[in-house]
Amino acid sequence: MRLRKGQIMANTIIPSLMESTPTTKQQEQVFVRVGLASCGLAAGARTIYDEFYKELHPHNIEVRSTGCIGMCHAEPLVEVVRPGDDTRYIYGPVTPAKVKKIVTEHVLGGKPIAEWLVTSDIGPRPDIIKRQTRIVLANCGTIDAESITDYIAAGGYQAIKKALKMTPEQVIEEVTKAGLRGRGGAGFRTGLKWSLTRKTQATKRFIVCNGDEGDPGAFMDRSILEGDPHGVIEGMLIGAYAMGASQGFLYVRAEYPLAVKRVRKAVMMAEEYGFLGNNILGSGFDCHLSIREGAGAFVCGEETALMQSIEGKRGMPTPRPPFPSEKGLWGYPTSINNVETFANVPYILREGWEKFASLGTQTSKGTKVFALAGNVVRGGLVEVPMGTTIKEIIFDIGGGIPEGRSLKAIQTGGPSGGCIPASMADLPVDYESLTEAGAIMGSGGLLVMDDTTCMVDVAKFFLGFTVEESCGKCTFCRVGIREMYKILDRITKGEGREEDMDLLEDIALKVKKASLCGLGQTAPNPVLTTLRYFRDEYEVHVREKRCPAKKCTALISYHVIPEACKGCGLCARQCPTGAISGELKKPHVINQETCIQCGLCNNACKFGAIKVE
Repeated sequence: MRLRKGQIMANTIIPSLMESTPTTKQQEQVFVRVGLASCGLAAGARTIYDEFYKELHPHNIEVRSTGCIGMCHAEPLVEVVRPGDDTRYIYGPVTPAKVKKIVTEHVLGGKPIAEWLVTSDIGPRPDIIKRQTRIVLANCGTIDAESITDYIAAGGYQAIKKALKMTPEQVIEEVTKAGLRGRGGAGFRTGLKWSLTRKTQATKRFIVCNGDEGDPGAFMDRSILEGDPHGVIEGMLIGAYAMGASQGFLYVRAEYPLAVKRVRKAVMMAEEYGFLGNNILGSGFDCHLSIREGAGAFVCGEETALMQSIEGKRGMPTPRPPFPSEKGLWGYPTSINNVETFANVPYILREGWEKFASLGTQTSKGTKVFALAGNVVRGGLVEVPMGTTIKEIIFDIGGGIPEGRSLKAIQTGGPSGGCIPASMADLPVDYESLTEAGAIMGSGGLLVMDDTTCMVDVAKFFLGFTVEESCGKCTFCRVGIREMYKILDRITKGEGREEDMDLLEDIALKVKKASLCGLGQTAPNPVLTTLRYFRDEYEVHVREKRCPAKKCTALISYHVIPEACKGCGLCARQCPTGAISGELKKPHVINQETCIQCGLCNNACKFGAIKVE
C-alpha cells in the first residue's frame, strides 16, 4: 500500500517525538526567546530580535521567537533560558541599548540583571505569572507558534491520540464532567452542545471555531491564535471526532493578519504530519479544516450570522430555533465554539476531567483568560481560576490604578457588557455573579476605569459602537439603540431632560427583550448598569448641566489661574484655535467664545495654571 506524505510523517517521526520528554531539547543549551506577537511587534520587538541575533550568532547561541506571554505593558519582552535553571528570567521593556549588556552579563556570563527583570524570583517586581493558573496560555510565550515540533515537545497532540482510543460518547462525557462552558458569551455547556450535535441525525456535520473577536480592548483570541494555534486545532479535532464532523472552519478576523498567517501555517503543518486529513493517526477518522477570514462586521461574532458569512452571504442573524446543532451550515448540524473554549479541550483530555473541574466554582469550572486594559498599571492578558475576584485581578496581577488614582468602575464583556462599580470589586468572576450584577462574561474583556471617568460618556461610547455595528435586521435593535444614543448625546451636551433617564431605561428594556440576537439583547447593558449604579451622575448632567468627571466637553470650560501663570506662552502655542492670548511673562487668558475644550493647554502647562470647571 502506498502512503501519502502525511501518513509517512505520522508513522515515523510522530511516535518518536511524542514519546520524548517535553522541553528536553530546550534544556540542552542556553538560548534566548523574543516575543513576536502583535503586541511585541508593535513595540519594536523585530528590531530587538535582530539585535540579539547579531550579538549571539557568532557564539552559535540560538534566538527563538514566541507568542504573547501576556505582559503587554512591558513589551518588547525577552527571556533568557539557561540549562538546568528552572527560574524564568524575562526582561522588558527591552531597548536596543540593553541588548549588549544582557548578552554579555546574563547570556554569556550567567549573571541576571535584576533591575531589568519584569518577572523573576530575584527581580524587584512581583512575579505575576506565578499568580496565575495557566491552561489556555500555558504555551503562549514559551513555544515557537510556527513550529509543530515545539508544540509536540510540549505535550501537543497527545490529547487527540488519547481521544481516538475512546468512543465519541466517552470524549463528550469527559468534557461534560469537566464542566467546560463556552468562553465566548453566555457560557453554554460545551459537552451538551457537542452531544446535541452528535445526536442530530444527518449525513454530514460541521465544526466551527469562532475567532471573530470584535470587542474593543479584547485580544485574548488573537493572542492564543498567534501564540498557540496548534492547541486550538487539536481542540477542534477532538470536538470533531466527538460529534462526528469531518469538516471544520476556523473563522478569524481579517484584521488579525499575524493570527491568520500562523493559523494557516499550523493547518498546513498538521496536514503534513498527519493530524489533519484522512485516516488520522491510522484511526479511520477523517477531518479537514479550512480558514475563513471575517470582513470586520461585529455582528458576525453571533453564531447564526457567522454561519451566513461562511456560506458567502451577508452576515445577519437568523431566528432560533432551529439551533445550529440541529440545522447549521448548509442545513447540516453544526457546533460552534470560540478560540478559548477549544484551547481548553486538549488539557481536559490529557490531564483528565477531575483536574480541570477542581478549578473554579461550583457552576463555573476551570480558568478564564481576561484582556486587562484601561486605567491599570500592568495591562495585558491574565488567566485565573473562575471565581477570582475583580479586585485580585486588577490589584494583585494588574498592579492597581496608575498615578495613585482610585478605581471607579469595571466594564466586563465588551461593548455589550455592564459597568460594575468599585464598591463591588470583591465580586467573583463567574457567569452567574456577573449576570446578577447586570454584566456578562462575554469573551473576557475587562476595562478598568479610574475616578476621572464619566460614566454617562462611557455608556454613550459603547452605544456609539453598537449603533455602527447593528446589522439593522431588527427594528428594536436598529431604531432602539440609535434612540438611546441620541438621548445620551443630548445629556452629555447639557440638553438633557428630567424624563430622559426613565425613557432610557424603558427603551433599553424593550430592546433587550425584543431583539433577535445577542448583540441587540445585550447592547443596552452599559446603559442599564450605569443607570443602576451611577444614576447620580446622570442627575447632575441633567439637572445641573455639569459633568462631575469634567469629561463632557460641552459642560466644561478652561480658565487660566492668574497667580499660577508664568506667562511662558506654551499653552498659547498649543492652542489650535488661537483662543489663548497674553504678553510674555504675564498671566494669559482664554477666550471662551473660541475655545473648543480640547484640553491641549492643560496638557502643555507645566505650572498647574489651567483649571477645568
